[in-house]
Amino acid sequence: MKQNMGTIDRIIRIILAIIFVILYFTGVIKGVLGIILLILSVIFVITSILAFCPLYLPFKISTKKEKK
Repeated sequence: MKQNMGTIDRIIRIILAIIFVILYFTGVIKGVLGIILLILSVIFVITSILAFCPLYLPFKISTKKEKK
């Protein structure tokens, strides 16, 4: 599994995950949408830790800077 996420991409995902969790637990977002956002938050955190996004593979996207 080759890393395909850059630092900025990872930071943005972590920030979004934190925002989604805060919105859910403060009651701003409820119901099915809240659960979907919590699941998405977990996915964002996992992909950020691994620095790998499986959705980038089919499109050959990489936000990681390659070393020369």
